[in-house]
Amino acid sequence: MTGKRLHPSQPPLGKDPMNLHKADLTAATPDRAEAADALAVLRAWALKATPTEVAELDPSIARLLPQEGLSNYPALRRAYPEDFAVDEAYRATLPDLQNGPESLIKGAHRQIQHVGISNFRLPIRYRTRAGGDLVLETSVTGTVSLEAEKKGINMSRIMRSFYKHAENRFSLETIEAALDDYKSDLDSFDARIMMRLSFPAKVQSLRSNLAGYQYYNIALELVEQAGVRKKILHLDYVYSSTCPCSLELSEHARQTRGQLATPHSQRSVARISVEVPKGPILWFEDLIDLCRAAVPTETQVMVKREDEQAFAELNAANPIFVEDAARLFAQALEAEQRVRDFRVVASHQESLHSHDAVSVLTEGATFASQSLDPKLFATLFHIG
Repeated sequence: MTGKRLHPSQPPLGKDPMNLHKADLTAATPDRAEAADALAVLRAWALKATPTEVAELDPSIARLLPQEGLSNYPALRRAYPEDFAVDEAYRATLPDLQNGPESLIKGAHRQIQHVGISNFRLPIRYRTRAGGDLVLETSVTGTVSLEAEKKGINMSRIMRSFYKHAENRFSLETIEAALDDYKSDLDSFDARIMMRLSFPAKVQSLRSNLAGYQYYNIALELVEQAGVRKKILHLDYVYSSTCPCSLELSEHARQTRGQLATPHSQRSVARISVEVPKGPILWFEDLIDLCRAAVPTETQVMVKREDEQAFAELNAANPIFVEDAARLFAQALEAEQRVRDFRVVASHQESLHSHDAVSVLTEGATFASQSLDPKLFATLFHIG
């Protein structure tokens, strides 16, 4: 059996592989064949070595030698080091794979348009149209572009950059400052911030003079692409839509046959997205008022019997198909000087059908798109 090799590049088992002459490690970088030879020598030696001997040579070698590693070498402390302090010298030794060389990239070496973090939450103070402040829980999404030759980004830098501004009273201008910071911190060309919140506004009942808080899902978005910045405001407006066809058919049954019939109506949601140019402020409350003027059948908060009757009368006075809703919102947006491009996405969540009626209307290049998120309309359900 002496002389039989375990591998074409291994020495005979009867000879000590460690008697080989030490390679000149200062020479040119070994090629793949030389690396394979070295690994074969190492494995041959490990066949006779104990796990402790393997670990003493270099603990990391155990990963190259399955089942030859020592389970706990060296003996490690198990108590959390409360008194350990990190200094700059120690910090410099910490591995940072996200900023590693291009050779570590997995998959296609392609630019990534958006990479970052989503739904980190914190309390943010917002200005109101009346001049006061509101502190609201806000969900923040922050992303940057990543060049093809870069491995990744340090995600926490986005949070750290954003927190520098978290104590400020927020506006679109404050978001711009936050975006400037983390774009600089991450050395990126393009960047995006989106802040989602639930904005409370007091709404009067229709006839009983009661008032209650309506909550509006709002998002502020700041996008920079190819050096061009756009400020975008999104609002979900919830309303009731009475089907005009159903209303006419119900009246026909009453008039021709004396038959009581009720038209169908349903809770409906419109997501209004507007690009906001520089100039006078478009307040959250302004966009809410615009929607309410375009489609006045907003769902109610405080309701007594006289309010319920009034709401039925209001719906009968404003029956709308989903196409009507999109055009009514668009008409109001076209007349607003503080709005540039816009998009209206409407969903009438039918009480007659088992499906919804939907429409999308856009103005300008900002929201123009041939493709839609497959779950876009599913996100328009209002959770009370």
